[in-house]
Formats: sequence, structure tokens, C-alpha cells
Amino acid sequence: MAERRRHDSVSIDIEAQPEQVYALVSDITRMGEWSPECRACSWTRGATGPAVGARFKARNKGRRGPPWFNTPKVTAAEPGREFAFNRRAPGTGSYTWRYQLEPTSVGTKLTESYDADPPVPKLMSWVTEKWVGSRDRDADLHEGMTTTLQRIKAAAEAE
Repeated sequence: MAERRRHDSVSIDIEAQPEQVYALVSDITRMGEWSPECRACSWTRGATGPAVGARFKARNKGRRGPPWFNTPKVTAAEPGREFAFNRRAPGTGSYTWRYQLEPTSVGTKLTESYDADPPVPKLMSWVTEKWVGSRDRDADLHEGMTTTLQRIKAAAEAE
């Protein structure tokens, strides 16, 4: 089994202003609309919106197997610039998911990325791939980011 990627990113150009795009990506209650793997999210532990330190509960589902839950913590919440959160889980290390927004002449360049630290152990990669029904988890994550950004673009440009 090959070692998993520690970083990946996907970008898309959106014909909407950065503040409008930020409002979409930072509204985690809508993440189920964008992501093919995340089914639903809700603010928890007293959080009501995007702020550094806020937590939310995420319900995810792969191609097979039962859904799984995690409780990420917001690590960046800069309107019009960046929204990021971190998820830590025993045995899998830490994943930071980031949405960076850059103004362009027609709107916004939106980049979604993740960083894994430390690298996901090979045994956990194997378990995860079996759990979600995947032969190439890195390809799944890349495809998921591409789909997520296309859906956010469609929503932003429709508004």
C-alpha cells in the first residue's frame, strides 16, 4: 500500500465576490449540499456560526459502511479570505481543511485544500479504504473537493 498524500488542493474561478463565496463555505449547515461525502453538519457546544474555536458536528458517509461522525474545530474565519477547520481522531492524526478566497477581475478564485499531520498510518489507510469502499482514498478526496467546489460555484453564481 502506497503512502497517503499529506496535502492536496483544487481551485475554481467563481463569478461572485469573495464575501458572498465566504458566506457559502463558512455556513457549515450547508456543507451537505456541497460535499459528496459530508451528509450534514450542525454547530455544537454553544457555537452558532463561523468563529475561531467554534465546533460543529459532521456526519459523513462513504460508498459503503455506516456513517461516521466527527467534531471539527474552526481554525480560521476571515470573511472574504479564509475559512478552515481541523479534525483530530485517534489513530488517524489531524486533518485541516481550508477554503482560501482570492479576488479576481471577475469574482473569486476559491481553493479547497487539506493537510494531514502526521501522515495517515498505513494500517489506518487500509481500514478507512475498507470502511468507505474505496481503492484510492487520495483520488476520492481529490474528486470530492472538485465536486464540492463545482457545487459552491453553481450556488454562488445562481444567487
